[in-house]
Order: sequence, then structure tokens, then C-alpha cells
Amino acid sequence: MTTTARALRHDLWNPKPDPLPRGWRDWQPASAVLLVVLVIPVGVININQSAWQYGLGNDVGLLLGGIGPAAVVAAMFRPVPAWWAATAAMVLTALLADPAGPQLYPWTGAGIAVHAGVLFLVALRSRPRVAAEALLVSVLAGLGCMADPLPGSRSDLMQAALMMTAAAVIGAALRGRRVARTELVVQAELTAEERARRTLLEERARIARELHDVVAHHMSVISIQAQVAPHLVENPSDALKENLVGIRANAVDALTELRRVLGVLRSEDELSDAMRHAPQPTLDRLDELVDNVRGAGLRVDTRITGERRALPPGVELSGFRIVQEALSNVLRHAPGAAIRVELGYQETGLAIRVANTAAEASEPPGQPAASAGGHGLLGMRERVAMLGGEFADGPIPGGGYEVVARLPLEDRS
Repeated sequence: MTTTARALRHDLWNPKPDPLPRGWRDWQPASAVLLVVLVIPVGVININQSAWQYGLGNDVGLLLGGIGPAAVVAAMFRPVPAWWAATAAMVLTALLADPAGPQLYPWTGAGIAVHAGVLFLVALRSRPRVAAEALLVSVLAGLGCMADPLPGSRSDLMQAALMMTAAAVIGAALRGRRVARTELVVQAELTAEERARRTLLEERARIARELHDVVAHHMSVISIQAQVAPHLVENPSDALKENLVGIRANAVDALTELRRVLGVLRSEDELSDAMRHAPQPTLDRLDELVDNVRGAGLRVDTRITGERRALPPGVELSGFRIVQEALSNVLRHAPGAAIRVELGYQETGLAIRVANTAAEASEPPGQPAASAGGHGLLGMRERVAMLGGEFADGPIPGGGYEVVARLPLEDRS
């Protein structure tokens, strides 16, 4: 019994109503005003019944008859205290009623509607257990007032209990629906975050697989040079031979570790062996890439500034992939657009810009030509971030889209 009393005290004495959803907060003041307008006629009837049928007089009738309607409005903000006020007003009205007056007892006719409205808002803003406890206390309070019924009174306890129960059940059902929808939105957000995180990891793994070939090539060259170097020097010293042997051994060990790491990255890769061992593309194949896009029916204009030269393999590969992904996005999302590819060979890095005009085919209005679907933009950002470069993308005047990147020759991260 002590546990039950403690639970009731916690639920009905220290109430913590559910926070209103964001959309409800904006409409709460307007809803309160609307509720006041709707409650005024019921409040007038309740005050009139309290003052005349229950014989409380103008002053007391106005006070006790007005508490209930005011509690309905207050229940939007503080539901449980408002319910306490409505219940207290009902008990006082029943205790002070003139024995010759009331026809319905212990609630007035309007009082039943008022109390049901308060219980509805309690169930809407509180846990189901709190609503059930408030409903039970209300019915018990009415039953206690009926212990010594007034002469000529007709009990309204049964119909009051039915109406209040219906109001509490409807409020609890609406609250349950709101809670379920909130949890669904939260779960959807978590799923979207998890999907984005998984996509990012997959893209990084793909980039790592591609860069493995570049790194492995350099390590192989180091190993071969270390093996050949002693034969290029007359009478090489033992110290030189020992150092070169050590360099070759370290290069071979590094290659072994790279293959082991790549084996993990490619454990679920379905590429054929021929594709896996194909050389990684460089910007020397830019013309071939552009010709393929032109063959698909798009107009492509290329512009290269600066002295065209060989760049570090990572920059070459990333530059080619960025242009390739940008062109693929235009093919998917801006059919019929004209494309301009610009490469700027600078002293400190490589500048890339791929821009397209608006699509000739029908596209959803306002949809960026290179932003929907796929991992294209994500892959571009990851490649640029890996090299310590800068990346930007977005719509341009006229309905087109552009991708701009700068790849430094030295990592600044």
C-alpha cells in the first residue's frame, strides 16, 4: 500500500507533462484562444447552474462554476494541476449545494463536460498511468460525494464516469499515436545517419582500393631500384650493400602489408581479376573520357590552362575521378545539357571545374543536376579532403550546376 501511495503522490503531485511537439508549440497560443471561445458558453451554463440550481449564490457560484472552464484552458499548459482544481471545485460545489436545489448530483450537467475535457487534456499530455489515476480519483471523489445524497437529487455518477472514461481513452490513444510517430521519426533519422555513415565508409574503402595500386607501384619501383643499385657502382662498400638490402626488405614488407590490407578491403568486392589489376587512370585519358560522354549525345567543351605536365599519382587519379563523377552526374540528372570541363595546371596544384547548363529534358524543378542519387559528390569530397584540397558545388545562374575542386601538390592537412 505504501508503494501505491508513493506512486500516486509522484504521478499526481509532481507532474511532468510531455513536451509539446515542435509544431504544436507554434499553435498552442492560438489553440488556447480558440478553446477559450468554445469554453465560454459551457462556463456560463456551469456558473448559472452552480448559482441557481445548486443554490450557491452569485459570488460562490461564479467562483466555483468558473474554476472548471478555466481549468480546461489551463490544462493545455499544466494538465494535472488543472485537473486538481476542477476536482476540488466539483467537491466543494457538492458539499455546499442547497439540499432543495440540485437535480443532478454531484456534478452539474455542464460540469461533466468540463471535467471530461480536463481529463482528455491530462491523457493527451501525460503517461497513461497518470490519466488512469486521475480518472479513478475523479470517480471516487464523485462516489464519496454520493455517500450522503441530497434529497431530490438524481445521481449523474454513471453517465459522468462513462463520459470521462471515453475522454481519457481518446486522449491516451491520441498521445500514443503521437509518441509512436515521434519514435518513428527518430528511428528514421537514425537510419538515415547510419546509411550516410555506411555510404561514407564504402566510398573511403573504394578510394583506398584505387590508391593501393598507386602506392604499390612506387613500393615496387623502390624495391627494384634497391636491388639494382649495387650493380651500378664499382666496388660498392659493405655498408652501402647492407643499407640497400634493408631498403629492399622494408619495401617488400610494406608491399606485403598493403596486399593484406587490400585483401580486407576487397573481401566483398565483386570486380573481376582483370579489373582489379588494371592500371589506375590518369588525366592523360581525359580526352578519351570526354569522347565517351560526347558519344552519349552531350556537348562537352574542354579548356586546359597552364603547362600540362605529369602530377603526383594521387592527384592524377583523384583529378580524373572527379571529372568522371561530375560528367556521370550530368548524364544522369541533366540530360541534353551542355558541359564545360576546365583544368588549370598551377604551380601549387591542380584546379578543376565542371559546369553544365540546365537540362533540356524535364527534371523536377530546383533539383541540382549533380546532387541526387549515387555517391558522386561524396566521393569527390572525400578525394579532395584526402589530399588536403578545397571542394565546392552548387547551382549556377540559368539553372545549371557546377563542381569546383582544387588539389594541392602537397598535403596541407
